[in-house]
Amino acid sequence: MKKSPKIYKRLLILAIAIYVIFTLINQQKTLNQYANNSSQLIAQIEEQKEYKEELAKKKDNVTSLDYIEQTAREKLDMYYPNERVYVDRGM
Repeated sequence: MKKSPKIYKRLLILAIAIYVIFTLINQQKTLNQYANNSSQLIAQIEEQKEYKEELAKKKDNVTSLDYIEQTAREKLDMYYPNERVYVDRGM
């Protein structure tokens, strides 16, 4: 009769140990996923910061006469009255 309580105790300790090991492994996997997501998000933040800087530079440049003239020429096909524009159709 004394052996059966010892066996139950050992089985209980073994089951708890297996549960703890399984839980630790799952938590480590989750932490690794969070670390990967974190590094990806940091990279995206850096890209967005660079994009924001480019937009800020464009915003400052929008009011300049050079930008207005360039936009009128490229997008609206507008030119000065006495200006001749040659188009190479050989390509």
